[in-house]
Amino acid sequence: MNQTNLQADHIKLEDTRVTRRYFGKFQRITGYLTKVAATMEAEGKFSRRDIEALAHYLVGLNWTFTALAHKYHFSGRFAHAGKLTFDRVDSGFPVYQELLEMANDALQADRHLASMPSTDDLKDQMVRVILGEQEIPTKLQYALSQRLYYEELARGDQFWARNDPQAVWVKNKGDRRVFQVHWAVYDSQINLPTIYLMDIEDTGRTGLPKDERRWPEAQAHLMAQSVAGLKLLTIAKGFDEDFDDLHPTRLRRFHIGPMYSHAFTSQSGPLRDVLKAANSPVGEDWALVWTEEELVSERVEHVKSGWFGSVERQIFARDVFEQGGSNLGATNMERSLIMPERPYQALAERNPPGFHDVRKFVVSDNGRVLSYR
Repeated sequence: MNQTNLQADHIKLEDTRVTRRYFGKFQRITGYLTKVAATMEAEGKFSRRDIEALAHYLVGLNWTFTALAHKYHFSGRFAHAGKLTFDRVDSGFPVYQELLEMANDALQADRHLASMPSTDDLKDQMVRVILGEQEIPTKLQYALSQRLYYEELARGDQFWARNDPQAVWVKNKGDRRVFQVHWAVYDSQINLPTIYLMDIEDTGRTGLPKDERRWPEAQAHLMAQSVAGLKLLTIAKGFDEDFDDLHPTRLRRFHIGPMYSHAFTSQSGPLRDVLKAANSPVGEDWALVWTEEELVSERVEHVKSGWFGSVERQIFARDVFEQGGSNLGATNMERSLIMPERPYQALAERNPPGFHDVRKFVVSDNGRVLSYR
């Protein structure tokens, strides 16, 4: 895609009211994600370990939007407030550059906080301006929003552009150690949060996370391959071939998004028409796609290595329908839709082609999550 098209796809939120509605929408969405994941755990789709890994990133995504909401709270009302840029066509999420800038701000958060008045001081100043000068203390309100932004960054645990791999010991399997490695990226090609879970059998002398040679190499390798355009089969086979004593037996990738909204995005397709027909109130005009890809090893073969040795290589199960031309590069893939009740009702009434096999999670403010096929 050329630069002109990229600029057309990305839009700045110019108005304070619209900006706050955008962040209010995402605050609801990210709050629902952990509830949906918990529903999947209750159904047996995820283990407790899976949920702990996923929740780490989903909660972090919530903190990311909380921080950005503070940063842009006065967009359109104060000259220096800045304006959020988001991808209105491909994802509905903020563009990748926003997370890069947030990471840079996080590195300097303590220095900024040290030079700012405290929250209580800013509030006292605001009261004096309101009572003494009978004016709206816009500059002080903006200063407070920036202080809250840097305080949020200083707390940490946000979802960053790069969230480096972590290894969790699962069990010993004979002379092997089994680990789950998880990591995440904010994919720069599609402006979406993407989470990876990989199950690994380790036959090395030292356990992977304590191995000063292999662990940094494995982390660097996985981060370099964390691109939406790469198939899971390509990622897993590359890892398997580069590390003779690390054996990836299962790899999963979760795409969080796109987010569709009749008010904010301009994606084409039946979902946009469904949201238009739903005519939902503010805060409920959205649908979020959740996609899981999975690649599983079905057997092991030994291939020659050097003069006398051999190494173990994984043979991965492929989608049985790939011969029809889909070339999925995974064992299976499942798409789900997360949406409030009113958009779901419009979807059920219109029943557009292609949504019959899509899992639907219907969420409500009372915390209830209903699942439909």
